[in-house]
Amino acid sequence: MSNITVLLADDHSIVRQGLKALLTAETDLTVVAEAQTGREAVQLAAQLHPEVVIMDLAMPLLNGWEATRQILKGTPNVKILVLSTYNGIEHIRQAIAAGAAAYLIKQTAASDLVKAIREVRKGNAYFSPAIAQQLREQTCRSLSGENAPQTDVELTLREAEVLQLIAEGFANKQIAAELGLSVKTVEKHRQQVMNKLNIHDTAGLVRHAVAHGIIETNLAGVPEALLS
Repeated sequence: MSNITVLLADDHSIVRQGLKALLTAETDLTVVAEAQTGREAVQLAAQLHPEVVIMDLAMPLLNGWEATRQILKGTPNVKILVLSTYNGIEHIRQAIAAGAAAYLIKQTAASDLVKAIREVRKGNAYFSPAIAQQLREQTCRSLSGENAPQTDVELTLREAEVLQLIAEGFANKQIAAELGLSVKTVEKHRQQVMNKLNIHDTAGLVRHAVAHGIIETNLAGVPEALLS
């Protein structure tokens, strides 16, 4: 059987270096590329068609949830393995909804990561023990009628991209240049996002993005006043 090809997507170079060293020590795993942003991960996945993408969630320009959605839309046979510091049930649920086949926390044992890669390549799901426990508890609550999940507002892929860039401090003209759109189109997407979320100012959009893990609070482009 040929080696399992892996794409690493994480904005921290030290993390990527550590993962690459760990995976290349395995005779059946090959790291084919590394991505520093979600947008780069989408582009590399489309070009290289790796079998597994190890995806961080908190990344600039395009977060891991949206990157997962876009990768699977273009190359549905790719398996997405989320490796994140986020361990909240909402983050997990969003990742699964986006199409992730596995979810591990970064504190997970190296042996679990390698095992997870092999399992998702076979078409199986894989979760860290702590994540699996949360999913079981959530399922039990749902079956008993407790904490019935609320229906999320559904943004299109483009609207989600625009929301993240707004929250990261990009102006409409900068967003247009980043996404290859006209300023008028960006303004239209911005208004649609505001209407769907029922949020009608930039500060509110930033707070929404932070609260939902779309961006990290330490991003340099976000004015501190917008987070208060």
